[in-house]
Amino acid sequence: MSSQTAMTLMCMMEFALWAVFGFLFWTKKLHRRFPALGIYLALRLASMPVLLFFYFGQTRHWFNDYCSLIYFLVYWSAYIASAVLLFFICVEVFRSALSAFFGLQRLGTLAFRWAALVSVILSLSTFSLEHSRALIIADVAFRLMRSVSILELCLLAFLCLSMNALRLSARSMTFGIALGFGLMSSSDFVLAAFWSHNASLSDAFQLVTESLVLVSLGMWVTYCALPEPVRQPVLLPLNSTLLRWNEIASALGHTGTQVAVQQSAGGFFLTDAERTVEELLAQNPQSHE
Repeated sequence: MSSQTAMTLMCMMEFALWAVFGFLFWTKKLHRRFPALGIYLALRLASMPVLLFFYFGQTRHWFNDYCSLIYFLVYWSAYIASAVLLFFICVEVFRSALSAFFGLQRLGTLAFRWAALVSVILSLSTFSLEHSRALIIADVAFRLMRSVSILELCLLAFLCLSMNALRLSARSMTFGIALGFGLMSSSDFVLAAFWSHNASLSDAFQLVTESLVLVSLGMWVTYCALPEPVRQPVLLPLNSTLLRWNEIASALGHTGTQVAVQQSAGGFFLTDAERTVEELLAQNPQSHE
């Protein structure tokens, strides 16, 4: 079997797994919990048949040879939209993991937004405008996806390190989504690294990358098919550092919060002296006159 035939069969299997995952995802109404992921699934399921149609149309010269242009526009539009949606998916997974800590959830979401903004600015500030329009669109799309991939890997590392503290099970959908996207992101980084060193092995590494995508989709289908365990309540002692940070994060940004400001030692001394003088004058009114 040639590599092209194997790649075609794997792409067909990928579409089938996306369809099964989407069916289970919407059947269990997980789109209410992860709305951005629901939109991402709809985008993948809608774009893949369209891309496949225009891909075969290129070889048969359909629509007066406009299939190549339409394929290019649809592919990169879906690619950029996927990068944007993946950022919101990371935020949803993060908020779901920290649902028991409202303060840290709100502060972490704000940090996510700033990190994404800085990452996008740094990525887009280094590409060259000397290329053609087609290469510029591809370069922007790749840089956006790379920025989001870094966020996905950081999110997965955070969940792996804090699972016990957050009482997050490895069988929960929150961890499963992060694990799948982290696996896809790592495969993209590995593929890009090997491409830069040995471009002749691109077909082989594409097959490896597609295999990792199929593994991630199969894992998500398993997560959706199996019942998700009930998340255990987070019980913390009163002197817990995590609880203290959550209270501090909850207080930040609230304009209506009243803060007690402690006076200096000199202020307390003057107040006590004035109070003492007033008491003496009240006890000896004649001497005051």
